[in-house]
Amino acid sequence: MTTYVLPADAVHVSAALCDYLIDRLDNGDTVHAVSTDIKGEPPEARRDSQDAQNAVYARLGAIATVEQHTESADTQIKALQSVAERVGADEIVVGQTADQDTERKQLFAQSAWPVVVVPFSS
Repeated sequence: MTTYVLPADAVHVSAALCDYLIDRLDNGDTVHAVSTDIKGEPPEARRDSQDAQNAVYARLGAIATVEQHTESADTQIKALQSVAERVGADEIVVGQTADQDTERKQLFAQSAWPVVVVPFSS
């Protein structure tokens, strides 16, 4: 039984992460889809996050347990780390995005968990 943590803030990224996980999941695994509630974000961001969480559930819910989280944090990385610690994650799965390179380096440098970076087309 493996516990995965992944961001669920954008549907296209979540879809790519689901594509990566779908052949790796077994019955009994758990996927934690994490949306980040950043102060001052526009309402559209919340809708995108909810859509992303729904996409993860729709694509992976028949294979594994999918739990949804909305974390208040300064950055997506801090939200992922918080959930990973709380749920005892085995792995954090993130998408490769150029606009978050600095955050990703922080995740790699400070992570107590294996981090998988999944490339995708935007």
